[in-house]
Amino acid sequence: MMRSVYIVDDDDAVRSSLQGLLAERPGHQIRVFRSGDDFLESVEAEDGGVLLLDYHMPGSNGLDVLRALGDQRVRFAAVMLTGQGDVSVAVQAMKAGAVDFLEKPYDPYHLLRVVEAAFKRFESETGHQERLKAATDRIDKLSPRERDVLMGLIEGRANKVIAHDLDLSPRTVEIYRANMMEKLGVGSLSEALRVAFAAGLVQVP
Repeated sequence: MMRSVYIVDDDDAVRSSLQGLLAERPGHQIRVFRSGDDFLESVEAEDGGVLLLDYHMPGSNGLDVLRALGDQRVRFAAVMLTGQGDVSVAVQAMKAGAVDFLEKPYDPYHLLRVVEAAFKRFESETGHQERLKAATDRIDKLSPRERDVLMGLIEGRANKVIAHDLDLSPRTVEIYRANMMEKLGVGSLSEALRVAFAAGLVQVP
């Protein structure tokens, strides 16, 4: 079965790089767009697949595109391309319906893994349920305070702000944060966010 990938990025070099990389995979039909507005104007009712969507674009940015898709959003497994460490954008993207996000500059092999995972999620509801259970099991290992810290991070709050809100010392928040990361089995905040969203800890409209 032919898989469709839609690349939406205003950077010529990035589009070319993504297209060249994905063209090496058999069974992939690739379409490229210079802007979010171009994509929205071109999308047809029968279109669907993995959408690689840059956040920073002139005109409609990545979030604007996801919101503009409306009911059509269910036909795309969107992966938002964000700046490194841009956690707030990643959170907004997943709230807007993105299935994952990828930080630039990205490792080509990691990108291919993310695209493959997006296709599997797009193609298999059973797989989604399995991921939901696995993520929920990991979240259930957290103590109430560790979950509070995770929610604070998801909301984009700094450690000091979380400490103030929870009436804790910043050092205690750091300890809870480290314990939370260890229990989730992740090495970065980006990975922790993915687990939280996969578990439904944050509801996506």
